[in-house]
Amino acid sequence: MNAEQVKQLLGRTVAERFVQSGMKLGLGTGSTAVWAIRRIGELLHDGSVDNIVAVATSSQSEVEAHAAGIALRTMNDPEIAGGLDLTIDGADEVDLCGNLTKGGGGALLIEKVVAYASRRVVIIVGQDKLVDHLGLKFPIPVEVVPLARMPVISALEKLGCAVSLRMAVKKMGAVITDNGNIILDVSLPAPTDIAGFERELNTIPGVVENGVFARLSAEIWYGTADGQVLQFAPER
Repeated sequence: MNAEQVKQLLGRTVAERFVQSGMKLGLGTGSTAVWAIRRIGELLHDGSVDNIVAVATSSQSEVEAHAAGIALRTMNDPEIAGGLDLTIDGADEVDLCGNLTKGGGGALLIEKVVAYASRRVVIIVGQDKLVDHLGLKFPIPVEVVPLARMPVISALEKLGCAVSLRMAVKKMGAVITDNGNIILDVSLPAPTDIAGFERELNTIPGVVENGVFARLSAEIWYGTADGQVLQFAPER
């Protein structure tokens, strides 16, 4: 199977396995999570499940949910009441301890809000996303208010990080998140205490949120090129 086929297999499999009638769902963002959203829509359409409401983590997942016929709410809606039964999402990297980085699609802030408000979180990734240490190959996204760009870059560089402003494609200038902020992509110089790094990032004035998920007890499922969907067992 090629990478796109593995993503499709993952999204469809977890939707069929974990989504039940009456659930309040968190809909993740990205090229793997989109397949779960589409399959949930199919399950609703054929009557396999019903009475589903969901919260989208980005404009991308909102558009996909509308197309799939999934009823959307916000985290503040009385029907959601600030809590979800299940969130299905992807990740950019997963380390040996089950820590994640997310935000390659620019939706890290709402993804983190939704994930931490969920009783159960299922993360779906290709086998290539399993790494020994986070932030060495794939940079860690940090969402920053625009007026704090240079002070935050300076603070991150003092920590020894390589920092780049994420630039847009097919528009001039920086990527602007759904929340009106910019994203800095941060590469670590060496293996790091990732939980401590998550906390330290959010002490920098101007940082809104970062893409490290080190406090999340998620179930991680990965797909292989030979068509298997397997559960990852963290070392911790």
